Amino acid sequence: MITEIYLDANATSPVLPAAAAAAMAALQECFGNPSSSHASGLRARALREGARACARRVLGAPSGRLMFNSGATEGIQTSVLSALCAVRERRARGEACGDVVLIGATEHKAVSESLAHWNRLLGTGLELRVLPVDGDGRHRLDVLRALAPRLAFVCTMAANNETGVVSDLDGIAAVLNETASPALWMVDCVQALGKLPLQLGASRIDYAPFSGHKLHAPKGIGMLYVREGAPFTPLICGGGQEDNQRSGTENMAGIAALGAVLEALERGDTFLGHGALQAWRARLADALTLALPGIVFNAPPAYALPTTLNFSVPGVASAELLDLFDAAGMRVSAGSACAASKAAPSYVLDAMGLPAWRSASAVRLSIGPLLDEAALEQACERIARCGAALAMPAPAPAAAPAAAQPDAALEAGMELDAIAARGWLAAHPDAIVVDVRDAREHSVAGQVELHGRMALNVPLASVAEHAAAWLGVDARPLLFVCRSGARSARAARTLRALGHPRACSLAGGFALA
Repeated sequence: MITEIYLDANATSPVLPAAAAAAMAALQECFGNPSSSHASGLRARALREGARACARRVLGAPSGRLMFNSGATEGIQTSVLSALCAVRERRARGEACGDVVLIGATEHKAVSESLAHWNRLLGTGLELRVLPVDGDGRHRLDVLRALAPRLAFVCTMAANNETGVVSDLDGIAAVLNETASPALWMVDCVQALGKLPLQLGASRIDYAPFSGHKLHAPKGIGMLYVREGAPFTPLICGGGQEDNQRSGTENMAGIAALGAVLEALERGDTFLGHGALQAWRARLADALTLALPGIVFNAPPAYALPTTLNFSVPGVASAELLDLFDAAGMRVSAGSACAASKAAPSYVLDAMGLPAWRSASAVRLSIGPLLDEAALEQACERIARCGAALAMPAPAPAAAPAAAQPDAALEAGMELDAIAARGWLAAHPDAIVVDVRDAREHSVAGQVELHGRMALNVPLASVAEHAAAWLGVDARPLLFVCRSGARSARAARTLRALGHPRACSLAGGFALA
């Protein structure tokens, strides 16, 4: 039985074992500075240039700049800075260069925020406009054509991180060429690596940023491609590394790991191919359709990456589905991981003109090209269990505490981290462990055992009803637990407020236990 099934690959991905081994070798064996002229430095330089050469082959980029950096956000910043500096210089020379920056409506916030920042900082005063998308999530080429003569810079993405919708890059290029637009063009290729064919050297694309951690390399390493002849301004200046394109001693462990991933892509013997991924996505879609009545998929499969399913279920909030899937040991998300802390509907689905309920209840399931048959089978089984749990009556809202909220002194020592909880249970052999997850979550995840203690399942909404049995002179110590630590903390506060002196909660929930 697989404990955890990771279905959030668009957010990040586990590191490929060969990539981890390459990183460790770079840290322990090939640890030289590639700028040094001695043998250790030369070996490091050869490693770096080998990874770069492999990247050029995989990306179809025999010419142009190809530099290693910290990831896509840095690459986006560098691209925006380069384009806007070029606009300012062209204006100073009296050249026509356009006055509008067009940003795809479903772009990652790193793009829109970078453009607003540098437009203000550089004083370019460009008009930032949104390129709308249609109901399928694809860019409106008629709007692009109408604005093309005025464009200074266009920012689109190869594939959307939330819906998986693949952009019509050939169509965009055709419009820019047919209208003789002076616009520079950046394409966010973060979700494209290993999923879409790329021949950057034969394209009109001026800037293409990548992040390694989206395809089984570590976080903190990425690449930026800049077309030969496209304007370029370094974001980071200093010692002149990367041919004066990106200063700072290189992250050789990251480069080595990314190089191992690129080599695996080039060999074609490690990752699932496009056809296999499509078949596996179809099996997951079938499982979801059977388990979740009324489910609606928010992007047409024909236009989406074979790794991504974005769906909504009528009457079920995304937070409820996420809790259920997480309880079943499946890691999914409600959209971009970068926006996960903001409780708001998806701006991507809003831009597609989808009904508000679909935007507010959307869930993204994204698989990686290393997913195996066993994990796929178990995912389908667990999806069925989630559907059965969802058919159960909805949990009642939690009752409010009968007494005033405790003061800080009363809360002292209430929350225990994983290490403290182990010691606390050893010191209190008579303690009761209480699992406050609702019946739905409990049905898909089963009974909890914490350090040899089987937990009593009492949903948070029922804690107040059980309080009387837990209180009194001989009140036994209580340790409340749940998936994330939020509900268990509420339960412990309630019992403390009612007078229980030894009610505690497990901070961070099961994930950190």
